[in-house]
Amino acid sequence: MSDVTLSVRDVKKHFTVGKGQSVKAVDGVSFDVYKGETFGLVGESGCGKSTIGRTILGLYDKSGGEVLFQEKDVHQLDPEEKFDFYKKMQMIFQDPYASLNPRSTVREIIAEPMEVHNLYPDKKEQTEKVMELLEEVGLSRDHANRYPHEFSGGQRQRIGIARALALNPSFIVADEPISALDVSVQAQVVNLLRKLQQEKELTYLFIAHDLSMVKHISDRIGVMYLGNMVELTSSDQLYQEPLHPYTQALLSSIPIPDPDIEEKRERIVLKGELPSPINPPSGCVFHTRCPHATEICKQKVPRWQEVEPKHYVACHLYEEA
Repeated sequence: MSDVTLSVRDVKKHFTVGKGQSVKAVDGVSFDVYKGETFGLVGESGCGKSTIGRTILGLYDKSGGEVLFQEKDVHQLDPEEKFDFYKKMQMIFQDPYASLNPRSTVREIIAEPMEVHNLYPDKKEQTEKVMELLEEVGLSRDHANRYPHEFSGGQRQRIGIARALALNPSFIVADEPISALDVSVQAQVVNLLRKLQQEKELTYLFIAHDLSMVKHISDRIGVMYLGNMVELTSSDQLYQEPLHPYTQALLSSIPIPDPDIEEKRERIVLKGELPSPINPPSGCVFHTRCPHATEICKQKVPRWQEVEPKHYVACHLYEEA
């Protein structure tokens, strides 16, 4: 698992709003995703994790930096190259109902990308492939002629997964694919994604705010705050030894299914509101809520550094004097 399939380098995405202002949704994020792994991206709502997912796919134009997929800049592809790119990278959307055409049957929804890319010119072969995909995601062939409103949320997300697999991609951006589902269904969908990854040798960028579920599926995890990456390491290392104060606060909010431990442990409660991405704080963007903030945190942007082997953090607490 040493081959870099996706390289994100100092990517920025700023949205222009009224009176010449801009929302700094993503403000200089860098990370690599290796072939065959699941890279988890976590953070509270508004931190920019979904924006970076859409920028990677080219659904948003970047404001700066580079997105290299298989050593090619996604935002510099010509129309023919971009057409081929979408065969290799697909997306599973957060809302399984809003992302499916209510006027189309399940068969038409899954077959549409095949028709756009002329993948199976023979209609019988195309229909058979749709049926195979339905079975792979845990649905029945009998579901092919039904409409999205006839399914539960979990079943609709399975349809979305089948559509994402229709072009035989190697990389999938999963944008909070379980957040709109019942808790009882979330584990089923995550286990399905893991099964498909093993069978089809897929690489995932898994975006979520459910930290316990991200740990379950991810090999490595990046933590975002206000458009910035603040920590990145392996899943096990992040949960055993979180370094950044924001990561520590996030992990302390995960409930533990043991009433004795839950009663005794101390939660880290962050004070203050999330700052506006239109006018982010100077220095470290987290200093307005950080319990360990010092004067240098207000003045200087912390350096992104490898504090331990393959454990990166942006925090003045770990900078050498």
